[in-house]
Amino acid sequence: MRLATFLESAQVQILEEAVAFARTIPALEHTSEKALRDHLPQVLEAISTDLRTSQSRTEAIAKSHGDAPDTSSQTPAETHGLMRAQDGIDIEQLVAEFRALRSSILRLWTEAHPAQSNAIEDIIRFNEAIDQAVAESVKFYAQARERWREIFLGVLGHDLRGPLNTISLTVAVLRQQGIAPVQQTAMLTRGVTRMKSLLDTLLEYSRSTLGVGMALQLAPADLAIACADELELQRAAHPDAKIDFVTQGPTEGAFDASWVREALGNLVSNAIKHGDAGEPITVHLEGDDVGVRMCVENAGELPPGEIEKLFEPLRQGTSGSAQSDRTHLGLGLFIVRQVARAHGGDVTGSCSNRRVRFTMELPKH
Repeated sequence: MRLATFLESAQVQILEEAVAFARTIPALEHTSEKALRDHLPQVLEAISTDLRTSQSRTEAIAKSHGDAPDTSSQTPAETHGLMRAQDGIDIEQLVAEFRALRSSILRLWTEAHPAQSNAIEDIIRFNEAIDQAVAESVKFYAQARERWREIFLGVLGHDLRGPLNTISLTVAVLRQQGIAPVQQTAMLTRGVTRMKSLLDTLLEYSRSTLGVGMALQLAPADLAIACADELELQRAAHPDAKIDFVTQGPTEGAFDASWVREALGNLVSNAIKHGDAGEPITVHLEGDDVGVRMCVENAGELPPGEIEKLFEPLRQGTSGSAQSDRTHLGLGLFIVRQVARAHGGDVTGSCSNRRVRFTMELPKH
């Protein structure tokens, strides 16, 4: 009996062994048999259909690499990966399910129908089909787990706002009633403000990675004024840093000035933390009829291949103090890029002659 036919005739026995193995996975120990089977019958049917379909050598190699042509609809293996992610098993356990399925099918088949002339060909085709199913299932599993991670981060950031607001209000009452010294309440206020800023960044990261997009409030604004105000705050927060500001041309347009200030603050903060200590930081703002270009430049060194990686979320540079690495989320440059792209622009980085330069371009309309 050919393997394709065996998959169809012995499906009940195959699924019994698959379910028995799934129950050995702690996360699935108390899951119903219906949930454990989920799309495995459809996975077996897809493999059986594949075994009956002719294919070229190139197609065979691609399939063994998990690179079969994309289909217009979600495959049973992809659905299986999604459901296993929701069940809470890890990636090793998901792959182990497919290894056990492969092993049990080949064992049952060879025990029932030994020494067939087409056995080698069928086994090769079967292994290719299983490899493709594993690739599809793992891909969708990983996407589902990543999405739930981002949702968790968003919920965490949102829920932490409640107790943080309580702390903020309590500090305000203590200050008004003179119960606590002004110096201590001012320190608490700065800490609350810093935590709010971190939560805002975390929430915006979650929105961006979940595909919601960054919410902008566009309004007529002069970025020269907005940037000057932000740099005053940066100088107050970093009294030892020398920050020069140069403007040129018309800088008025339709912008979300608050988020542009956030982006500038991140760029300047990044330059202070990771640039050469004691060297000045230059912020150059240049406008024309089409848009505004903002450039933050500092002395320092970045490997050419490292610059683009810095825009990836939750990634931090290797320089800077240990304290600075503990007090930010590694989302600064990611947020800068999201701000630029939400405006219809972009941000790029470069390094030459020990000068690190990040340039954000924003269209006016």
